[in-house]
Amino acid sequence: MRLRLVPQETKWDFFSRPVLWLGISGFLMVLALVSFSIQGLNFGIDFRGGTTIRTESAQMVDVGVYRDAIAPLGLGDVTITEVFDPNFDENQNVTMIRIQAQDGQEAVTADVIQTIEAALQGVVPDISFVSVESVGPKVSGELIQTAVIAVLLAIGAVLIYIWLRFEWQFALGAVAALVHDVVLTIGVFSELQIRFDLAIIAALLTIVGYSLNDTVVVFDRVRENLRKYKKMDLKEVLNLSINETLSRTVMTSVTTLLALISLFVLGGDVIRGFVFAMIWGVIVGTYSSVFVASAVLLKLGVKRDWSKPSNTSGNQFANIDA
Repeated sequence: MRLRLVPQETKWDFFSRPVLWLGISGFLMVLALVSFSIQGLNFGIDFRGGTTIRTESAQMVDVGVYRDAIAPLGLGDVTITEVFDPNFDENQNVTMIRIQAQDGQEAVTADVIQTIEAALQGVVPDISFVSVESVGPKVSGELIQTAVIAVLLAIGAVLIYIWLRFEWQFALGAVAALVHDVVLTIGVFSELQIRFDLAIIAALLTIVGYSLNDTVVVFDRVRENLRKYKKMDLKEVLNLSINETLSRTVMTSVTTLLALISLFVLGGDVIRGFVFAMIWGVIVGTYSSVFVASAVLLKLGVKRDWSKPSNTSGNQFANIDA
């Protein structure tokens, strides 16, 4: 017996109140932007600057012990990661300790480094600091600028791809969904003040890809049904298409969430922020594919007969099936 999370055939009306769903999404985006304006983001070391210390010891690494030894020093945001490499010797245990830049200082001072080393030697006597590197505010500012450009370029590429693949109305619907997902994700991180670093930027780009994939699946079925049911009302075509792809959408989202929740619970502190962003992104990405992208498409309208040329078509690539 095949597992089904939704019935094989559904006839749910997703557009009984399209303005309501768009209004809710718009309201949540405004809240996210207000939170970002008031609180800002809790930037990690990647964006605030700081110092990275590479340590080695013969004793097995216990990240919790390292963190407990450093916590009383009051250094702020400290990230401790065990490094694995098949080329390491059996007794070579390596960690990377990242410490945020202290107020008014370009990097952690030599005195603070010595204090950290003494604190760690109290729990791991043979520990040694192999290297100490600092990231200044200028580099951090460049990273923020690069991260913003990366997200904007990804959304711009989506706009062009969907325009070529379908029509401009589809492109605007897809981009509206992606902007919705990114803004809400940033808003959650701002409201909860979860550490925001380069790993979260990677999560945002992954969310863009996931949401786009789900949206394209729905749009592909919409285009097929628009050709098949040329006299059917656009609202009915959208409902039919979403119902036909609903089982696939729910199954994909749920199985992805199962893996992400397992990582969130068992993966440790190092990847927890990234996994949280992915969990949130999968949820809002699935929602936006139906209630944002498709609702925008319903409001804009779309060409019904691809066998005839139209001034509103994207270009000569709009009819290519991939």
